[in-house]
Amino acid sequence: MSIFFTVVMRDLRLAFRRKSEVLSALFFFVVVAALFPLAIGPEPAMLRQIGPGVLWVGALLASMLALARLFEVDHRDGALEQMLLSPHPLWLLVLGKITAHWLLSGLPLVILAPVLGLQFNLSPDALSVLSLSLLLGTPVLSCVGAIGAALTLGVRGGGVLISLLVLPLYVPVLVFGAGAVQALDSGLGAQAHVSILLALLLPALFFSPWAGSAALRIALE
Repeated sequence: MSIFFTVVMRDLRLAFRRKSEVLSALFFFVVVAALFPLAIGPEPAMLRQIGPGVLWVGALLASMLALARLFEVDHRDGALEQMLLSPHPLWLLVLGKITAHWLLSGLPLVILAPVLGLQFNLSPDALSVLSLSLLLGTPVLSCVGAIGAALTLGVRGGGVLISLLVLPLYVPVLVFGAGAVQALDSGLGAQAHVSILLALLLPALFFSPWAGSAALRIALE
């Protein structure tokens, strides 16, 4: 597993050298979450109703901003070809890059969401469920997005194609992620939604490295 941690640390170091690219997604998420209460108005009931959906849509779009760069930088400098030629399993290298993408674009959103959720008048229990749903859902976004990024590698206008490929697959995560908080507020309980998010996460973690590595081999042939 040393090669896995090597890939993760390498991508993190490269990202910290381009801090503007990392901060742009976080800034986008904060701006989206901050502008909606100003536009909707100070009605607490309305803010509680739209808050989970707004935060989840913002997290989804912020996660997509970094997808185009997931493999593109390594493709331009030749590092991706070296990964294919290395004796290490390619799926393990892809898993390392997915993990680094989530640590940079998913985990900060999980940390920021409860703070931003306060302006939507969400209760402490709702904020806890929101954080849990994002903790389970954002890795799915990174896993599915990695497959889309690999399939569109080297294609002109790849960023638009990634959106067309992955957005339909993001819909179940969005529905059950935002629905967990709304179900809690309505008194139904969030257990079913959280269980479905976990059921989406496990196969995504298992299959996405294999699918991503196969897509990379096709793209580089």
